[in-house]
Amino acid sequence: MSVYTRSVTTMTVSEARAELPEVLNRVSRGEEITITRHGLPVAVVIHPDALRWRRAHAALADAQRVHELLADAASAAPSAGLTARRAEELVRAIRAGREGR
Repeated sequence: MSVYTRSVTTMTVSEARAELPEVLNRVSRGEEITITRHGLPVAVVIHPDALRWRRAHAALADAQRVHELLADAASAAPSAGLTARRAEELVRAIRAGREGR
């Protein structure tokens, strides 16, 4: 669990509208609030730092995956280096992983 998410709350759109100042106070303290409409989640209110942390975490995970793919490519054919074809395969693999999230 992130340091930015201490607890998760669910409330309806009507509740969130009526309690918006309190919703914002709770989010500023690190709480994550899911807003539902007709029982289905439609939005999540989180602190901007939590959003930045999540995006940075995803970018670092992508970078780690690129590193692993390059290491695999280098160990498979150490003398060949990275060919244009292999580079395109790596890019496709990264994009496929990103779309699968």
